[in-house]
Amino acid sequence: MGPLSGVKIVELAGIGPGPFAGMLLSDMGADIVRIDRAGQVNPAAFDRQNLEPLYRGRRSIGVDLKHPEGVDLVLRLVESADALTEGFRPGVTERLGIGPDVCVARNPKLVYARMTGWGQEGPMAQAAGHDINYIALAGALAHFGRAGGKPTPPINIVGDFGGGGMFMAFGVVCGILEARQSGQGQVLDVAMVDGSAVLMSMMWGLMHLGAWSEELGVNVLDTGAPFYDTYETKDGKFISLGSLEPQFYAELLARLGLADVGLAPQMDRTGYEELRTRFTELFKTKTRDEWNAVLRGSDACYAPVLTMREAAQDEHLQARGTIIERNGVQQPAPAPRFSRTRPEIRHDAPWPGQHTDEALHDWGLTDAEVDKLRESGAIV
Repeated sequence: MGPLSGVKIVELAGIGPGPFAGMLLSDMGADIVRIDRAGQVNPAAFDRQNLEPLYRGRRSIGVDLKHPEGVDLVLRLVESADALTEGFRPGVTERLGIGPDVCVARNPKLVYARMTGWGQEGPMAQAAGHDINYIALAGALAHFGRAGGKPTPPINIVGDFGGGGMFMAFGVVCGILEARQSGQGQVLDVAMVDGSAVLMSMMWGLMHLGAWSEELGVNVLDTGAPFYDTYETKDGKFISLGSLEPQFYAELLARLGLADVGLAPQMDRTGYEELRTRFTELFKTKTRDEWNAVLRGSDACYAPVLTMREAAQDEHLQARGTIIERNGVQQPAPAPRFSRTRPEIRHDAPWPGQHTDEALHDWGLTDAEVDKLRESGAIV
């Protein structure tokens, strides 16, 4: 069992970063009951398998949160939970009757984790938004792109999953550890805009040192340096270079046959245009596989640029079991890895309401109580 075995969490169903946080916590062994709204339970959809890895590892119960007994059921689960996670706009769970004040009154040790894009307070708190907006305001999006171009969204990895889901999971574990020492729970305000800003911490430090420009695409790490970039190969595929340190850069030049051609010193920007031109032309003379034979596994800091399906077939990732398959569904394996309390995926992604009876029994309800809730329409 994973290192969070024995931890119990109630997850109010949401999309994107909320389920991602739940996946991280359940991968580590937490027993998570996902509360899906009864109206989302569609029996007609059961003719196919649920394929979404973000929802793996936990069980789902269908609850009518507009039914008084449905609300009371959630509060009863809260009484024995270590944490509750939700991803609604500020004020929604209060209107449902399951806000932090009510829940903490039922369980003073509860960690009540709330995740939004803009945060629980501030002028933007009630506004709609998505990853692209959060990382834009946080000062992150402005630095993804090439010189002369426009900022390019790094899909929704930075805001939703980095600034949101991972900070939610981290905050929940921190909160539970503190509650076990103090005997008191607390409310977590997880804002994707805050987390995205934290992910830029190193760049803030570099800027204060005069080593980072706010101009797009001119810094060493944002494609401003030709030795930290991607290049197209003869077969229309791409490779990546990250030869930052002098010894790694020297290794790269030696393997490319450029060690003795009179290039400018590595950090001399006056030589970047010539170097980029040489790299661009040179990498188009061989296929990606041919460059693998020259550079892969060396200290040149090189890797082929792989698609998801290609990554699943890569020999290194296969050796580590980084991409696994469950019931025909390819997905990343739990990470990080522990030597003793090994994480595992205990359940495939559930259908909404799939485990209503099973989970409620395990969380302390009797058969008679479950039957009564079903008859009233509070659960499905």
